[in-house]
Amino acid sequence: MVIWIIGLSGAGKSTLAKEVVERVRAMGRPVVLLDGDAVREMFDNDLGHSMDDRRTNAQRICQLSKFIEAQGIAVVCAILSIFPESRAWNREHLSRYFEVFIDTPVEHLVHRDSKDLYSRYQRGEIHGVAGMDLPFPPPDQADMVIHNTGSRDELLAHAQALAALAAGDVG
Repeated sequence: MVIWIIGLSGAGKSTLAKEVVERVRAMGRPVVLLDGDAVREMFDNDLGHSMDDRRTNAQRICQLSKFIEAQGIAVVCAILSIFPESRAWNREHLSRYFEVFIDTPVEHLVHRDSKDLYSRYQRGEIHGVAGMDLPFPPPDQADMVIHNTGSRDELLAHAQALAALAAGDVG
């Protein structure tokens, strides 16, 4: 099973993914967390943030997910996932794929700005920020959409159902 948690930077992907993984482990089931930034580090940060590099990183995560899933290990991914073709590849090549879109209005993300990304963009220090000058096409086939405009607890209220799914207890 691969749980693919997507959304803009600061939407809560990593927060939710970590909680899901913790709960799956508490059930005694094997699970791996793949985070887009961590995968970049795993490959010695050999990629920049051009569209080609982003596409390469996305494909690495898709392939890693397939490899790990084939070992009978659940995978929880926290990834920006700006390429619809990556999500289509997952649906075609992964045996059990569940896509979660954390839909958070850009105004909320700019206000939260946990990585100082949006303020750096607004100051003109960086470009290529998804949701700002880089398009982020929302998924058209998400299996679950979470509207994250509330508290952390409201976001994490979805963790148990996702953990049960990842652990194979439902679905």
